[in-house]
Amino acid sequence: MNDFLFYFREGIYHITDLRGYDHILFVVALCLPYLIGDWRKIVILVTAFTIGHSATLALSIYNKILVPSVWIEFLIPVTIVITALENLTVRKFDFRKSSIRYVSALVFGLIHGMGFSNYLRSMMGKQESIWGQLLAFNIGLEIGQLFIVAIVLLLAFVFVTLLKIPRREWLLFISGGIFAIALLMAVNRYAEIGA
Repeated sequence: MNDFLFYFREGIYHITDLRGYDHILFVVALCLPYLIGDWRKIVILVTAFTIGHSATLALSIYNKILVPSVWIEFLIPVTIVITALENLTVRKFDFRKSSIRYVSALVFGLIHGMGFSNYLRSMMGKQESIWGQLLAFNIGLEIGQLFIVAIVLLLAFVFVTLLKIPRREWLLFISGGIFAIALLMAVNRYAEIGA
């Protein structure tokens, strides 16, 4: 049980660690267009992301998918750039046709899962059975993601609902900042690939 709790805490820590803020930026960008009343859509989005990263996390741990970490570290901010750009195109907050966003959350989750695997593989070493640790780590990641989502929804409630900042301006301002940070991160990481 101590092993389970250790990996559970590591999952929470890994997604919420401010030094690895790229994953935080992705989760924020993903749920930014939504308000508290859209919670069902957010649950579907976060679940799609979780399914994606859980699949590649498991496959990467077992060396079934081997992508050089420099490419994964470059692709992670690219997923953030694309998600922020997608936010900038939102004109009406009618999410009945959100299937593309769910698919992108799933696909981008595959990329983030490979990034998580480098971290998890370095902790686990060469253990024979890793399913318990993998499950604990994934549950921790999910709890951490939900914590980030709760903060974003709380901030949206304060700024959009209470302070009456127009919802589109809120989305454009925050997404624009996320876009700029992620683009700079992608450019820097791409430069490291050629180095």
